[in-house]
Amino acid sequence: MTHDEPPAVTPLDPRALLKDLQARFAVFRNHSPLAIGIDKQVLAQMPDLEKKALRLAMRSHTISTRYLKEMEKATVRLNLDGTPADAVTEENRQHAAELLRQRFKKQNEQRRATQAAARAAEAAAKAEELRTAKLNQLAEKFGRKGR
Repeated sequence: MTHDEPPAVTPLDPRALLKDLQARFAVFRNHSPLAIGIDKQVLAQMPDLEKKALRLAMRSHTISTRYLKEMEKATVRLNLDGTPADAVTEENRQHAAELLRQRFKKQNEQRRATQAAARAAEAAAKAEELRTAKLNQLAEKFGRKGR
């Protein structure tokens, strides 16, 4: 089986790559809205980069809450060097806002479910405690009469 490019021995971890991108480039570090096609700019500066790892790192970055919050209020996308690229459209801002709304709604639902489960567990524990106390009282009461 032959390939044009030799396979990478160990694929780069997308999280490690994202940390590297954040260390190298302020637009990643600041979660600035990225220019469309910024992956080509990254590959031009880092030609040995595995494209799949870059794609996964970019996906992770662009769905982060901080990035979406920046997109929600931004007007301009930035190139890798921080220069203005194209405009952030109203549709882009609305999409970011909708993703954030969905994320926060889901987090609130999960928090409420967790709290409800904790309350139910606490109520069950109290009920069991009362049941045990009543059984102990009954055992004590009837244990004395039988003597």
